Amino acid sequence: MPDVGEGLTEAEILKWYVQPGDTVTDGQVVCEVETAKAAVELPIPFDGTVHALLFEEGTTVDVGQVIISVQTGPGGEPEPAAPGVEAPAAAPEAAEEPAPEGRQPVLVGYGVSQSSTKRRPRKAAPAAQNGTAAPAAAAAAPAPAAAAAPALNGSGHAAGGDRPLAKPPVRKLAKDLGIDLASVVPTGEGGVVTREDVHAAAAAALAPQAAAPAPAAAPAAPAAVPAQAAPAAEPGARETRIPVKGVRKVTAQAMVGSAFTAPHVTEFITLDVTRTMKLVQELKADPDLAGLRINPLLLIAKAVLIAVRRNPDVNASWDEAAQEIVLKHYVNLGIAAATPRGLIVPNIKDAHTKTLPELSEALSALVATAREGKTSPADMQGGTLTITNVGVFGVDTGTPILNPGESAILAVGAIRLQPWVHKGKVKPRHVTTLALSFDHRLVDGELGSKFLADIAAVLEQPRRLVTWS
Repeated sequence: MPDVGEGLTEAEILKWYVQPGDTVTDGQVVCEVETAKAAVELPIPFDGTVHALLFEEGTTVDVGQVIISVQTGPGGEPEPAAPGVEAPAAAPEAAEEPAPEGRQPVLVGYGVSQSSTKRRPRKAAPAAQNGTAAPAAAAAAPAPAAAAAPALNGSGHAAGGDRPLAKPPVRKLAKDLGIDLASVVPTGEGGVVTREDVHAAAAAALAPQAAAPAPAAAPAAPAAVPAQAAPAAEPGARETRIPVKGVRKVTAQAMVGSAFTAPHVTEFITLDVTRTMKLVQELKADPDLAGLRINPLLLIAKAVLIAVRRNPDVNASWDEAAQEIVLKHYVNLGIAAATPRGLIVPNIKDAHTKTLPELSEALSALVATAREGKTSPADMQGGTLTITNVGVFGVDTGTPILNPGESAILAVGAIRLQPWVHKGKVKPRHVTTLALSFDHRLVDGELGSKFLADIAAVLEQPRRLVTWS
């Protein structure tokens, strides 16, 4: 599992595009994974034949773990058994033999496994199953049985001292499940405790005592965990538990970090945007803008960029380590997008340099990519300010939480026809409410108020798109 984004430690396998026995070529996409907030397709860096898929769809895998093996040698058959099927249970020693000579590629970003590395000992199947065990995909979560331990560590415990060896995500998983790592039998290379080991230990702790004489059945429990990602409600059920992972998990962590790190202040302004709505209709009819998506959000984004130019100190970030305010001389404008996988915030790089048609094209591309689930981690990094349009859901306004590392976020409410005093008379006008949340370490009340007032001023009198540019 490669690190497809900066600082990522794990990813969920969404879909396999190949199966054992399929022929693959260098650069061919073999699977789709979700990491951080993006769905990413992973190419294979080798030519050969797929030998085994080591994790099932829906499994969360740590970065650096082997997820697929490919036979590149001339024989094309690394195991005597058929692809995807374990060796006969009557001869388990054969499964511990080193891999055949030749390159045994693995998808870990790049590079191949060393020829001296031995495969994990495989579990013998029950005697009454025609001499074969489960498919190789199920072998990705080996049981913590005593028979597997000698191949890794004669004591059955992690090597290297009293403290078990495990990656930080695995330690957190064990803590969340209430599992003592010291009691978990490691199956990872070098005596490292893996995620599957923790799941197996948790399943064993919950298993009834009657199951104790048959420890070989334990591996089924870890494989079943991913399938619980979206459980169907049973008739009469009063509760349903949904594992927090993927986009929802990352969003939750980011929002908690932002809410309890940056001191938020939110200000509101209600304004008449009738002239802006008229301008939207005129621009839609302009032949010079034919084929472009013209909507109120486009002009709101432009108004934000103009307000940043008039109030440049708003566009900044806080460097906690250096205790410095970092002024940004560029605007990477984030647009919050609701997608089937959850809320993400991709941003338009250097939005301040774009003309209105260029900004329209960038917005359309950003939204289309997000809805397809193809937004890359790079597209969501480096944002400076964000716009979230809650009005599309019929909501008047809100108190948005800052995207981590950014100085401000603007919530745009629904635009409605309302009674409004216009030129001394009450008339129906298009009215909306804007809410600006900002980091009070960076933006004081005066600066935040001026910035919000300037956005409103442009939307009330859209000719300022020209006069203030």
